[in-house]
Amino acid sequence: MILRAFVALSFVLALAACEVPPTGSSGPTPTAAVQAAPAPSVRTSARSFVRVVNTLEPVAERECRARTTNVNCDFNIVVDDRPGQPANAYQTLDRQGRPIIAFTLALIADARNEDELAFVLGHEAAHHIAGHIGRQQQNAVAGAVIFAGLATLSGGDASAVRNAQELGAQVGARSYSKAFELEADALGTVITQKAGYDPVRGAAFFTRIPDPGDKFLGTHPPNAARIETVRRTAAGL
Repeated sequence: MILRAFVALSFVLALAACEVPPTGSSGPTPTAAVQAAPAPSVRTSARSFVRVVNTLEPVAERECRARTTNVNCDFNIVVDDRPGQPANAYQTLDRQGRPIIAFTLALIADARNEDELAFVLGHEAAHHIAGHIGRQQQNAVAGAVIFAGLATLSGGDASAVRNAQELGAQVGARSYSKAFELEADALGTVITQKAGYDPVRGAAFFTRIPDPGDKFLGTHPPNAARIETVRRTAAGL
């Protein structure tokens, strides 16, 4: 769904009331240009967001249709205006299977330029195109079955088996989450560049968020790995 220009007015005032706290970072050191770039004004952020959605969403739809079969590629891009939400974007599905991409007000306000907004949008669209929600659910089910089986074989009672199922689902869901993020970074780079934006400049967003490192069963890969994935993919285009 392409957002119309008047949608900007619906959240400009909300953005004005949204103060984004400084985002700490222990990741790669940003360049001087990135460090010096201030956050744009509220109105500029709102207009940039609408412009990026109108430009990139059709590209994401075309990429989705070219890479998938029998998949709903009609993206519904929305603003999560719940108060107190941190800078974040996420992808989910509605009950009819339509892909939803949501941006929080804090993320829109924190983006330094349209390339960053475009890259985040391309990344979230890539999650849907790659079928990551379905694949993660399959991994969770497989983990639950394996752990429950092990608990049963070891003589565990019903409570132990149930706990093992829950733990197995968590482990299964997280087993490939880092790989999914890197896949989305790579495909998001393609979508961003095809829409006319600079994905490498857009990936500078990673220099301002906390670095998750390479934690065991972590949900996100290190920021340096994500930036390198974007640079390598862009160089090959």
